[in-house]
Amino acid sequence: MSRFRTVEVSNPQFEAGGLRFITVKSPNLKGRGDICVYAPPVAEKTDVLPIVILLHGVYGSAWSWALSSGVHLKLDELVKAGELPPMILAMPSDGLWGDGSAYLPHNGLNFEKWIAEDVIDAVTGVIDGAHKSSPLFISGLSMGGFGALRIGAKYGYKFKGMSGLSSITSLPQVRLFVQESLKNYMQQDIVNEDLLATFKQYRNQLPPMRFDCGKDDMLIKYNRDLHQKMEKEGIPHIYDEYPGGHEWTYWAEHVITSLKFFAAQL
Repeated sequence: MSRFRTVEVSNPQFEAGGLRFITVKSPNLKGRGDICVYAPPVAEKTDVLPIVILLHGVYGSAWSWALSSGVHLKLDELVKAGELPPMILAMPSDGLWGDGSAYLPHNGLNFEKWIAEDVIDAVTGVIDGAHKSSPLFISGLSMGGFGALRIGAKYGYKFKGMSGLSSITSLPQVRLFVQESLKNYMQQDIVNEDLLATFKQYRNQLPPMRFDCGKDDMLIKYNRDLHQKMEKEGIPHIYDEYPGGHEWTYWAEHVITSLKFFAAQL
């Protein structure tokens, strides 16, 4: 029995491209939350597939990854070519607060637990191949990279791997993107505001991690700085830089690197 008061799932008769949509009433959002899911066909309902949570950036929603990058179509091609195993992609909204929630608890809502608890429970409750025993991975872009790396570290006992693309690395960088005051997002502990502090706090449970950034990205200096500080701290990770800026053409290409990284952890 679902722990959610209401769960609405799209009708397979009208779905396209392997995409399904779930809307649940989330106790952490105190309202409804949306999840777009790429659900590859499975032979049996008992099949266990890995689940990759993809977090969008500011201004976006549950549709962003699929309909701005076509990640599900690329994954399907690579699975058919034998380059990747079948995976479930869970692409939730961030809770739709302001220009972006930053996937943090604030203003009486818990956008962190929406991702770390509710999204996982909703997907495993209704998607064939998604089970409590499914290996879990988390990735995201920009604000979603901040959320994925922070949540992946804090809940490292749940995740088998995490990655960030063009990530915000510390909360003050949110001001580059959002209209809302930084005061709305501020936490009581720096551990929840800064990725390096998060990694140091949870270093004994960190899953395998990678992150990358475009050389022309406005966040490149922050990502380079995080990489250098992590090296000094001896925190294991992979860091890459590629041509490109803070844009969908970059994320559409390099999310595949993250999926291949996750596949290598299976």
